[in-house]
Amino acid sequence: MKKIELDQTREFTDGGMKRFFLVQDSPYFKIINFNLSAGHTFPVHSHDMEGQLSILVLEGTGDFLGGEGASIPAKPGDILVSEISEPHGVRAETKMRILVTIAPPI
Repeated sequence: MKKIELDQTREFTDGGMKRFFLVQDSPYFKIINFNLSAGHTFPVHSHDMEGQLSILVLEGTGDFLGGEGASIPAKPGDILVSEISEPHGVRAETKMRILVTIAPPI
């Protein structure tokens, strides 16, 4: 077992994004914490691979972004779930912390 203390990763970069790899050595999933400053956009992108991802809003408000200008309001406790090959991104209205989990097919 491994305990991860998310309060230890509450760091922000003015005008940018801070990234913490919490689990990256598992063949089954990856967990990454991104902290976005207010007004920052994690650009819409996709990955050329099979699998799913989830984006959990830990703190702050903003929008989940998708392809063709799609936008869904996001607040603490909201989770976006999609295929990793689908376009996805995040726009932070306030300081925003998100937890991304990536799971390839098993």
